[in-house]
Parts: sequence; C-alpha cells; structure tokens
Amino acid sequence: MAGILLGFVVWFVVRYGLGGFYSVEQNERAVKTVWGKAERLNEAPPPSDDLSPDEKERYFYPQVRVIGPGGPYFKWPWERIYKVSVATETVSIGYDPEFPEANQQGQRLEAVTKDQLNTGLSGQIRFTISENNLYAYLFGIKNPRAHIMGYIHSILRERIANFAAPPSAHDATVVDGISINDLRKNLRDLNEHMERETSVSEARYGIKLDAALITGIDPPHEVESALAAINTAHNQVSSEISLAQASADQKIVQSRRAVEIETLRAQAEVEPLRALAGQLESLKKSGPDAMPNYLRNLRLGLFEKARRIVLEVKS
Repeated sequence: MAGILLGFVVWFVVRYGLGGFYSVEQNERAVKTVWGKAERLNEAPPPSDDLSPDEKERYFYPQVRVIGPGGPYFKWPWERIYKVSVATETVSIGYDPEFPEANQQGQRLEAVTKDQLNTGLSGQIRFTISENNLYAYLFGIKNPRAHIMGYIHSILRERIANFAAPPSAHDATVVDGISINDLRKNLRDLNEHMERETSVSEARYGIKLDAALITGIDPPHEVESALAAINTAHNQVSSEISLAQASADQKIVQSRRAVEIETLRAQAEVEPLRALAGQLESLKKSGPDAMPNYLRNLRLGLFEKARRIVLEVKS
C-alpha cells in the first residue's frame, strides 16, 4: 500500500509538478484557462469602426490576459495553456484548411464571372492572428482558419460575379465588356476591395488580414485561345485607328503651319505699304508743294534707271 501511494506521489510530482512548467516562444502568445474559463481582464474589447451596430453586439468578446514570450511559467493541473503563433503567415488564395486537396491543392480558386466564364484565381493571402482579440480566435469559432478562408472566398467570388470596370479603366488596347479583360486590368482595385471587405475580420474572428494579392485570373483553356484572337483583332483595329488619327493630326498641324507662314508673308508685304502711306501722309501735311516735289524726285529716279522713255504728246 505504501508503495502504491509513493508511486502515485512520484507520478503526480512528475506529471503535474515538473510537467507544469512551460515557456512561450518569441513569436507566440498564450492564454491560460482555469477550470475551462479564460482569465479575463476588466477591460472592454477594442472598438471597431468597421462593424455595424448589430455586429458590435454579436461580436462582443471579452479581453483575456495574454501571456507574452518568456518562461518558465507554471500551471496547475486544473489549468490549461493555449498557445498561438502571432507571426505573419502567407497562404495561397485557394487554401482550404479542412480540405487541403481542394482547389487544385489550394493553388487555384475557381469563380464564375458575370458573363458565365469559369475562371481560375491565383494569388496569396497574408494574415496575422490578432493579439488584441485572442478570445475570438481561440474560443469564438471552432476552426477560425477555415472560417476566415471561407469568408475570404465568398467575398472574392461575389466580387468576381458582379465586377464591372469603372469607366476610367477602359482603354483602346483591350476589348471592353469582357469580364476577364476587365478583371485583369483592375487587379489592384480587386485587391483593395478585398482588404476593405475583410477589415472586420480582426474584430469578428481574431485574424487580421494584412494583404490580399491576386496575381492571376485565367479563363478555361478553350476560352483562352478565342479570347486571345479577339484581343489580337481588336489590337490590330486599334492600331490602324491610331495610325489614321496620327496622320490626320500631322496634316492638321502642317496646315496650321502653312497658314501661319502665309499670314507672315502677307504681313511682310503689307508693312512696307503701310510705312509708305504714313510717309506720304506726313508729306501732305507739311505743305502744298511737298507732294509735287516728292513725285518729281521719284520720277527723276525712275528716269535715271530707264533706258527708253516714251512721252505722250498732247495734240
């Protein structure tokens, strides 16, 4: 009997004495529960301006005491430690924690466009577990990673299905009105929309989305060749139109230049006449004999240059 008791004591000391010590790594945070209840702080959860009033009531999670890096720490048998990594993680856009083989091993997420094209999306999602809302991550949702990825997939598919390019995004190099072209031209707007829509994920699920980077949108193979042919034909037409516009603009510039040159020539011919008219006006004002004398001197200069002079004889 004494041996059994001694063995139990040794087992208890090893199991709950030495085994009660734990440490927290640098990129980890821990939460302790006592009899299944997390240690809470007398503080309200951080407000989120992105949540609606109804959501603020639904996702009102308590603040828990977070154990930071360090150790060794000690816990009693009735206490339990939950550790989470707060390092930034990057996963594929098609990642599914519950079914890793789905979405082509998580590498390509399928979505349907507004013109019923089944497209494949590739890219990455970067997220971090929020240290300010560990209660939501650990105790609010059974599988927060699967929940947040499903939430992201639903937002992305809804956006793809209803996406319409803004008027300023259209250009002459790609055919307008084809959803694949519109999506490819507006990847930045699509990523920014994803970040805006998932800004509530920290308050809801304890996961903060740092960035959404969609890098590729590919249609089915049977559609890709037809789409490439359409874009090629459109590019050729756009090229011919651009050349015609450039030629017309060049001719317009040349015509304007020719008009300017002729205008300058006419001004150059008119200016001496205006100067001569001004001189004659001054001579006329100087006296009654000024004009006859001017004409006489002008005739003398012409007579000096002439080789033959024909005089009219009055009968």
